Amino acid sequence: MLNTAPNPPLWLRNGHADTLFAKLLQPSPPAYRRELLPDSTGQTQVAYDFIDGQDGAPLVVLFHGLEGSSRSHYAAALMHETAKRGWHGVVVHFRSCGGVANRAPVFYHAGDSGEIGFVLHTLQRRYPTVYAAGVSLGGNALAKYLGEAGEAAPVRAAAAVSAPLDLAAAGTRFERGATRLLYTRYFLNTLLPKAQQFLAEHGDMAFQTASALKNCRTLGGFDDLFTAPLHGFADRHDYYRRASCKPYLPFVRRPLLLLNAVNDPFLPPEALPDAAEVSDSVTLLQPPHGGHVGFVGQTAGKLHIRWLPETLLAYFARFEGGQAV
Repeated sequence: MLNTAPNPPLWLRNGHADTLFAKLLQPSPPAYRRELLPDSTGQTQVAYDFIDGQDGAPLVVLFHGLEGSSRSHYAAALMHETAKRGWHGVVVHFRSCGGVANRAPVFYHAGDSGEIGFVLHTLQRRYPTVYAAGVSLGGNALAKYLGEAGEAAPVRAAAAVSAPLDLAAAGTRFERGATRLLYTRYFLNTLLPKAQQFLAEHGDMAFQTASALKNCRTLGGFDDLFTAPLHGFADRHDYYRRASCKPYLPFVRRPLLLLNAVNDPFLPPEALPDAAEVSDSVTLLQPPHGGHVGFVGQTAGKLHIRWLPETLLAYFARFEGGQAV
């Protein structure tokens, strides 16, 4: 386990405070170059927001979290640091995100490793060296893909940040207490309208109606009503079991940095893996503070969110000079 951690002030060493305050430190997004490319179904397009680096430089791919985008604080921060190195970067949006309508007969979810693989193989055809990072939902999907693909994964190294490794354990956090109070409505405010629009455009889908979703008050309820039946799961419990990346971690064969703060309000600390539960290719980094994709640091008394992108890029830089994958 890496011996490194952010250094927040005492008043930010609370998982909720760190999570929420990080958004206040969000930098302006870089000048992205957007391309609309097909998703893995071939029935819709998704947004790839690029920053262009030096010729021959590696590419850093970011898969965002639930309802995230290239404008999310962690995405903008990582892309700015990537640009400073002269590397290429891209934030790949999941279906319906980034302001692009979804025309496919499916949505996106935490276990959609097929979409992750499709994206990485698409980008590998353009760039000789690819590093991949996933945040929260995107981190779970990326880590699951790496476990499934093994040596065939087209990345030199990867990182999963604040991934809900055990979705059932994470689900319990969203059913009660401060986590439910602080975050559930934030996600449902955009998820519910998207789901209702999706159902309105796919009238032959009888499993649920938009009117029923109007009464949804929890993420677990949303997964029961929408995510699970739409993607072939029996219910949310079946979805959480089959989509969690934790069982796949022993099979990862590409270098993977698995970064989770112990005080992440989205995941109980007892759900974090130890070295016996992952392959030798996985490096565990579990700092005591950081919240959920917060990781606020301070330098000379000034607060910032550079610790996360600097840590990810320092990890990727270890593998520069090796053979391209």
